[in-house]
Amino acid sequence: MANITILGSGGFGIGLAVMLHKHGHHITVWSKFQKELDDIRKNGEQVQKLPGVVIPPEIGLSASLECIRGSDLVLFGIPSSFVRSVAREASPYITSDMVVVNTGKGLEEGSMKLLSEVLTEEIPQAAIVVLTGPSHAEEVGRCISTAVVAASKSAAAAAYVQETLSNQCFRIYENDDIVGCELGGALKNIIALCAGICDGLGYGDNTKAALMTRGIHEIARLGVAMGARAATFSGLAGIGDLIVTCTSMHSRNRRAGILIGEGIKPEDAVKQVGTVEGYFCCHVAYKLAQQMGVDMPITEQLYHVLFEGSDVRDALGKLMSRPSRHENEECSYLRDMMN
Repeated sequence: MANITILGSGGFGIGLAVMLHKHGHHITVWSKFQKELDDIRKNGEQVQKLPGVVIPPEIGLSASLECIRGSDLVLFGIPSSFVRSVAREASPYITSDMVVVNTGKGLEEGSMKLLSEVLTEEIPQAAIVVLTGPSHAEEVGRCISTAVVAASKSAAAAAYVQETLSNQCFRIYENDDIVGCELGGALKNIIALCAGICDGLGYGDNTKAALMTRGIHEIARLGVAMGARAATFSGLAGIGDLIVTCTSMHSRNRRAGILIGEGIKPEDAVKQVGTVEGYFCCHVAYKLAQQMGVDMPITEQLYHVLFEGSDVRDALGKLMSRPSRHENEECSYLRDMMN
């Protein structure tokens, strides 16, 4: 069994903590906010972000990064906008024999970098592994069967995470396509926002199916342009994560989209729901697609809705009235998938 420190006391961090504790690991959860930890200890659960999931008293809680010392694994479970700052603060406590695992799904604003790149820059002494896939905290914390992917440039580190964290309710597959796995996890939040908007507008299953199908199409298009393998997007980190985020009410991105579709201003919807990674990721992905010269029409229209005040019905109308084309036009990544 491993000594594991989880940085972040949000829903997914706590869900992982509870699940891994049940399977014999020694768990410590860190948060920058002592009051949040005090509330967790007092209530025996994370009331705001993961209500109903009991947190055993044996799980350690700490507001000091000193708790990292002696860990085998250090898991980042924090929003993308805080990954760099926390990694910089945590780095002095992380040694080369530890493995750092990122569970966040997003891109860094400004630099447009993958979170694994951010962690590598701030913690160069440790191997970085990305843990991603369809994994709602509400289900992970209740030990409902879940399958995810561990991706890393280090095959040994990915194998260690797979061997250490896998159990009867949490199955991990290895993957060496870290770019594809991260992009799939980040960009599906954009499509989930769009799916929620369509729900809020009262549109049906046909619309959502079209969005999801064409959404994974443009995600893969950008991914392949950035060096990812097309086949990754047909797996857990791609279509698997997209399905669960677009269809589940556990999804904050979908819930925020529903509010936007119902007429709530995007910034107000984000405030109401909480952390909505797709909102921030859309801004980065739109700029990244322009920089890479990749056509991402769904992302483009969502960008206009979120940041330029475009009407959601007009945005969907523009998508539906684009010039007719062959379904597989400009999809060289499909040939890569078949090879």
